[in-house]
Amino acid sequence: MLKLVKKALQILLWGGYNFIKRQINLFMRLLFNRNMKRFFFLSLCLFLFFTGFSQEKHYTVADAHAHNDYMHPVPFYTAWNAGFGSIEADVYPVNGVLLVSHTKKALSSERTLDRLYLKPLLEQLQKDDKRKVSLLIDIKENYKESLRFLTKELQPLKKYLVSDNDLKKPVTILISGERPPPQEYKNYPHYIFFDDDLKVFHTPDQWKRVRLVSLSFERYSHWNGEGDLPDSDRKVLLHVIDSVHQAGKKIRFWAAPDSKNSWATQMNLGADIIGTDKIDELSAFLGKESNSKLKKPKTLSQ
Repeated sequence: MLKLVKKALQILLWGGYNFIKRQINLFMRLLFNRNMKRFFFLSLCLFLFFTGFSQEKHYTVADAHAHNDYMHPVPFYTAWNAGFGSIEADVYPVNGVLLVSHTKKALSSERTLDRLYLKPLLEQLQKDDKRKVSLLIDIKENYKESLRFLTKELQPLKKYLVSDNDLKKPVTILISGERPPPQEYKNYPHYIFFDDDLKVFHTPDQWKRVRLVSLSFERYSHWNGEGDLPDSDRKVLLHVIDSVHQAGKKIRFWAAPDSKNSWATQMNLGADIIGTDKIDELSAFLGKESNSKLKKPKTLSQ
């Protein structure tokens, strides 16, 4: 019975006409009595009713993430003009403001989060408030002070921010890096959401404040991006991605090889957001090549 339940769940998760057809043939060999057949067809009917025949995801630049965006010659605008749906900035709290930098040594009073990102974003939204984007703010130290400064600096953008009460607004604020523990999430405005790394427990209410799961690719694989991903690594990554999806969240990998082959592999695995330091290259790839390179997603049993 447990094997049958597992197979039924795989159908619900991965779907697709040809896949369902193969699973039907397999199930017919496994099912010996009328009750088991009824169980199978009930699962299939529920799948068709709630999801229809699933289709492979079509990736666009809206699924792209500009990693360490501030290191580009033109921060924000390069990723924004390319259509990227997610942009990252690392911040330090200094003298009442948030400064953007990867390291403390490179801090400059001229490179504030407000100047490089928040004001340009506000300017663009005043022209077009339909464009959706996530601003991933990686706090490098002192999350309490950083979030206090951020809450103040976000006030001009407040009417554009996604919140628990309004998920249709264009801008999602995600906190990564040095985050507060989940039990403190309730202390922050409902337009502040959190990136997660699956290392600490969340209650259901705390989990609602998580909008994305970001994991180190190297935590699961040391593949260098050349040739095919090893099958053992593929199975592990599929399991991780599947688990995150079942928990109702999107997933992104960082520290993955930054190449066409790696981008296509991540998409084939089902990663939702594709990160890069190469904005122009990924933009061109997603616009011209990526979806022709996609293969049908594989299940854990294949």
